Amino acid sequence: MAPSIRLSPAARSLFDEPLAIAVQGLGPRQQVTLRTSLRDETGQLFQASARYQAGDDGELDLARCPALPGGSFSGLEPMGLLWALQPQKPFWRLVKRDVQSPFLLQLEVFEGHGERPGRLLAQAQHERAFLRDGVRRVPVREGRIRATLFLPPGNGPFPGIIDLYGTGGGLPEYRACLLANYGFAVLALAFYGYEDLPKEMKEFHLEYFEEAVNYMLQYTQVKGPGIGLLGHSKGGDLCISMASFLKGITATALINGSVANVGAVLRYKDITIPPLGVNPKRIKVGKSGIADIIDALNNPLEGPDQQSFIPLEKAECCFLFIVGQDDHNWKSEFFAVEGSKRLQAHGKEKPEIVCYPGAGHYIEPPFFPMCAASMHLLFGKPVMWGGEPKAHCEAQIDAWQQIQAFFRKHLTGKPSGTSSKL
Repeated sequence: MAPSIRLSPAARSLFDEPLAIAVQGLGPRQQVTLRTSLRDETGQLFQASARYQAGDDGELDLARCPALPGGSFSGLEPMGLLWALQPQKPFWRLVKRDVQSPFLLQLEVFEGHGERPGRLLAQAQHERAFLRDGVRRVPVREGRIRATLFLPPGNGPFPGIIDLYGTGGGLPEYRACLLANYGFAVLALAFYGYEDLPKEMKEFHLEYFEEAVNYMLQYTQVKGPGIGLLGHSKGGDLCISMASFLKGITATALINGSVANVGAVLRYKDITIPPLGVNPKRIKVGKSGIADIIDALNNPLEGPDQQSFIPLEKAECCFLFIVGQDDHNWKSEFFAVEGSKRLQAHGKEKPEIVCYPGAGHYIEPPFFPMCAASMHLLFGKPVMWGGEPKAHCEAQIDAWQQIQAFFRKHLTGKPSGTSSKL
């Protein structure tokens, strides 16, 4: 029989779900190369390939067969063909712009292990979707709020979360909608570089974010009495600021966030928090032209930079810090530890800190390929984000579970064994 690719689920899966890949109908111990290809919405191509040898029965199951050296990865990696996808254009990161359409994954099986692909033996297509059936996408244009709300199927009420990304601006929706697939009402909130919002990161007013919190608290399908915040990078320190000054926040999860205000002035009523100082002389640029900016920020524990440290001890919520220990954007582990010290010094509950060795800055939902370096909007040049692909992939899978468990524990009112704040 002719070789064929067997996928489970067969035609379509959620992007953050595992995909079982097998090839049947090969010759006994036949050597083949498997290749995956995916184009993003701008047409940029991402590819990964791996070398395999079929079993004595001509079957090749990626869950049982290790990849041989010479491809994008080696060893037993059932999802390697997804997490090892790399852009053919340098410094390009995989993002999903329109969550209502799936990514189309192409799988091909070629004869042999040559530098150039041998004869094509089999091919298949698979859709990697972002919205589970029944999840509703609601564009929000209320007052100043520019956002998209994702609601799970049913009437709810659902635990509510506001999701913030970093310095890229715009309105990324893919993490929010993937989270909504698991029973959360998630508001993906834009805060600059989108529609009529400010074009640049110069100054932010917490009143805008307060409007979004109140919108969620008043929404009939959002379960009170408080909501959760999820922020990555710059979105992380904005979430800490929200938790520190605004009412109605029960749980705040940060992915490689900062405990100091970074990149822009923050204002709330009569309070002003200056941004943490930056010293461009501490940026190292390698022969490749890629900048390492890990030492660029000043220390928020020293001198006038102490004014940029966000007073997170004012927060009435629980914190979770997700830390990539190879983050080269900034010192995420240092920030998490200092945040924990500050909270405990003020008699607050110790935050959960989950550290991942070998994980870089962009800890995304599972199976997004690691982005080692890309353009940084503030620095105007490609910077290294850190991370080692396999360890980073494993961190993304675990962090996704940790984040969901954290929000379930603190937002659904299930007994959690932690002391009450009353």
